[in-house]
Amino acid sequence: MKSLLRLNGNMHRLFYLIPLGLFALGLLLLAGVYFVSFLLGPPQLTNDQNTIYYSIDGEMIGEESGTESRYWVDLENMSPHLIDATLAIEDKYFYDHNGFDLQRIVGAAVSDIKSLSLDEGASTLSQQYARNLFLTHEKTWARKLKEAFYTVRLEMYYTKDELLEGYLNTIYYGHGAHGVEAASRYFFDKSANELTLAESSMLAAIPKGPSYYSPFNQPENAENRQQRILSLMRENNQISDQAYFLAVREQLAFTDPEERESVSVAPHFQDEVLRETANILELDPEKVRSGGYQIYTTLDSGLQHQMEENTKSVIQSGSEIEIGAMAMNPETGGIRALIGGKDYTDSPFNRAVNAERMPGSAFKPFLYYAALNNGYTPTTMLMSKPTAFRLEDGDVYQPSNYNGYYANEQIPLAQALALSDNIYAVKTNLFLGPEQLVNTAETFGFNSDLPAVPSLALGSAAVTVEDMVTGYGMLANGGYDIEGHTVAKIVDRHGDTVFEREHEEREQVLDPQSTFVLTQLMTGMFDESLDGYMAVTGSSIADQLSRKYAGKSGTTETDSWMMGYSPSLVTGVWTGYDRNEPITKAAEEAYAKDIWASFMEDAHDNADEPTLRCTTRVVGVAIDPERQTGTLIATQAEFMYFKEGNEPEEHCTIHMHDEEEQQEDNENGNDQEEDDQGLFERVFDVLF
Repeated sequence: MKSLLRLNGNMHRLFYLIPLGLFALGLLLLAGVYFVSFLLGPPQLTNDQNTIYYSIDGEMIGEESGTESRYWVDLENMSPHLIDATLAIEDKYFYDHNGFDLQRIVGAAVSDIKSLSLDEGASTLSQQYARNLFLTHEKTWARKLKEAFYTVRLEMYYTKDELLEGYLNTIYYGHGAHGVEAASRYFFDKSANELTLAESSMLAAIPKGPSYYSPFNQPENAENRQQRILSLMRENNQISDQAYFLAVREQLAFTDPEERESVSVAPHFQDEVLRETANILELDPEKVRSGGYQIYTTLDSGLQHQMEENTKSVIQSGSEIEIGAMAMNPETGGIRALIGGKDYTDSPFNRAVNAERMPGSAFKPFLYYAALNNGYTPTTMLMSKPTAFRLEDGDVYQPSNYNGYYANEQIPLAQALALSDNIYAVKTNLFLGPEQLVNTAETFGFNSDLPAVPSLALGSAAVTVEDMVTGYGMLANGGYDIEGHTVAKIVDRHGDTVFEREHEEREQVLDPQSTFVLTQLMTGMFDESLDGYMAVTGSSIADQLSRKYAGKSGTTETDSWMMGYSPSLVTGVWTGYDRNEPITKAAEEAYAKDIWASFMEDAHDNADEPTLRCTTRVVGVAIDPERQTGTLIATQAEFMYFKEGNEPEEHCTIHMHDEEEQQEDNENGNDQEEDDQGLFERVFDVLF
């Protein structure tokens, strides 16, 4: 019995000793943190290492600043309303704690433990400042511990006013504006000391999520958060009821788009560079902005300028039509020019990379690549007439041609592609099986969920301009895999190269013969000799083109596309309304083609164009230009390419007499260039 009592007493003493031990260990740990912080000394309050972007020719095209030190202003030169609004929403007890709000931390920790996540935040301004200066924004325990360590150092060596001043001069307000002075000028075209209560509360609403709470991009979100801030200020007795009443009703006078500071060279492209760099280095974008990196990009400043000028000259002033355009080197995947919208200051949304729209008939080349791999040739004939297709599920699908034009006879693949015949396309898709087209699209790099339906042949699935440019780029380079990119090399603030893109040996993913034949067929959209019951789809811009291009246009009720390439450049242009409104004006329907044609001509002006070599096992033969039926003639011929063994052998009897007369002329010494080559010996070495 005495033994049990002694054991029980020991247990009680142990019960009290364990917490005391843990408490002592905690104090020792805390003392260690403060001791090490003391030894390290005060950290810098600013980080003035700007990240610089360079074009492919070494020209500086942009600069990112982490702190915008040139706009550093003292607390005395900031509106008191802005200071009060920021403290009300971000850190009510800033002047009362030593860097950590223990009550908020405990509450957030309980929530995180319950949800097994790190979603709840309880950061003070000091913690946020430490994170902005020295750390990333990733949600990990390691980052939170580092953040606590830097917070101790900041609080140990600087006054509260110094910390608040530093925070307000370095926090990011979106749209490239770092610090309150830059933000005040950008949003309201005034200095930070001139801000009203309503303006101050609006600015204080933004840092929580610069994109989500931007008054330019998400006005409703921004206004809701602004009103919450004003309510908190009233509850904290920072403002009176009357001031609150007037502020929530004040009509804010934001700067006009043309008055806002804008990036001069390719701002949408620069956003993509920032995103790509952050992924490469596995850093938060804000860490990249202030990291002092030199980023060498793939942008060609000349091509970028031409693309912007072509867009301005084509799209009429006052039109609400938007644009997404991209030009890429098909050999490397380097993006040479990019437009994500008409006006970056009005809308930074990147329509070339992020907008998913239906490509219409511009999707057909991927279908016909699959067809060429499954027995089709340029002279494969199918009937073009109004057709209702009864599907396996019993539904009836009845596509139609543009403007209701049909040949009402059989037409070859070459003509169907040049004229963009929808009946031919759907018949081909059903013959191959819609799953075949989905699989083929994946081979071309499409990662979105494409439906295996008959209408996919007509581009009924939503894709991006970047997706389309990459796919067409694989046709332009002969069937090799490519990865679109904007970053070539990254050098850190110490001059060390931390990333350099290596162009490894490319993988051949497409059949080279089918790729070459399809490219030749895609030149047909500009070839008016292929006109049949209607004009080829590129007839409106054919007279603007001084050299051969392969291309395909696409038109839906709400989207207009023009895609095309030479051996050295692939370019895609989409135009349409942001809200998917129908394009009803004929002039607006032509914007994409006109921009594409003028840009491609300018891009190739005075340039030595590389040639696209004819691949092996491809034969060029002369085809009847009038009938396009696959019969052969030797004079006045339209040359067409076939996979070796698939070329037609039947001669055209209509032109046989002309051929015999021509042969006699040649035998009599009549000088006729090119006619002394045998019919099947005329294999072109170059297409362009």
